[in-house]
Amino acid sequence: MSQSTTVPPVSNPGQTKDPRTRALPRRKAPAGGHGEDAGAPAPLWVKIVITLLCLAWILPVFGLAVTSLRDRTDAAASGWWSIFTSPSQLSRLTVENYVEVFDRAPMAQAFVNSLAITIPATIIPILIAAFAAYAFTFMEFPFRNFLLVLIVALLVVPNQVAFAPILNIYGQLGLNGQFAAVWGAHIGFGMALAIYLIRNYMATLPREIIESAKIDGATHFQTFWKLIIPMSTPALASFAIFQFLWVWNDLLVALIFLGPGPRQPLTIALVSLLGQQGQGDQLLTAGAFFTMILPILVFLSLQRYFVRGLTAGSVKG
Repeated sequence: MSQSTTVPPVSNPGQTKDPRTRALPRRKAPAGGHGEDAGAPAPLWVKIVITLLCLAWILPVFGLAVTSLRDRTDAAASGWWSIFTSPSQLSRLTVENYVEVFDRAPMAQAFVNSLAITIPATIIPILIAAFAAYAFTFMEFPFRNFLLVLIVALLVVPNQVAFAPILNIYGQLGLNGQFAAVWGAHIGFGMALAIYLIRNYMATLPREIIESAKIDGATHFQTFWKLIIPMSTPALASFAIFQFLWVWNDLLVALIFLGPGPRQPLTIALVSLLGQQGQGDQLLTAGAFFTMILPILVFLSLQRYFVRGLTAGSVKG
């Protein structure tokens, strides 16, 4: 009786031995890309345009910094670029303008006031808008789409039309001249944009994560705080940049609801440096550059989230 021989199966070189391990599917090219060419270097004309745009932004800032170090006579006689054509002017650069700015206006107190106005007016709308964006994205309730359209429609309403009624309401409540009045105005004016940006970003997040959290017994608050908020950092940071720069550089709302006085921000203190006859114009450059330092630092520290937060949800792929 012949003994049967078992022929071992021929292994496929392109197949793994363990059936549990399979080749992962190839990731799709990013939306707007062209497959393997998506990571190709940018064309020369794109680099030139970006360089010109960077120079258009940097040169005025650099010119403002140089002018703030020149006295009034030199600044009136020639432009700031003359320090390159006449190197002797470098020896006449001085910090007297900054010293006089702090002597004539309470810039230190105004800086603290600006922080007291800007930080709450940036953090509070982000928190409220994040809760609202989560509800519009992952929760079902009556008239959800209608309310979202109504909120987005508020973006086209000019803020100036609301100043008179808000000022009247604040006057009845005794809030005029208080920080709370400026907080309420900035929070209300920025809420529609915040909900719109954050909701668009949350709509791009995978819903499988939400379903997994529900299966594990997580509540909406736990899902929101432990999953959605960390994943929505780019959108939150992009709106934080918008809101911080808007509130920090605001003059109109501060003049209407605060006015000059012990609670005035840097923008009002900067205006007070210029006299009625135009005297003190040499101090404006020093004061303006001082007010720009913190916004520039905030933008540079959060700019890596800026484009990701704004473009999320614009395309699908």
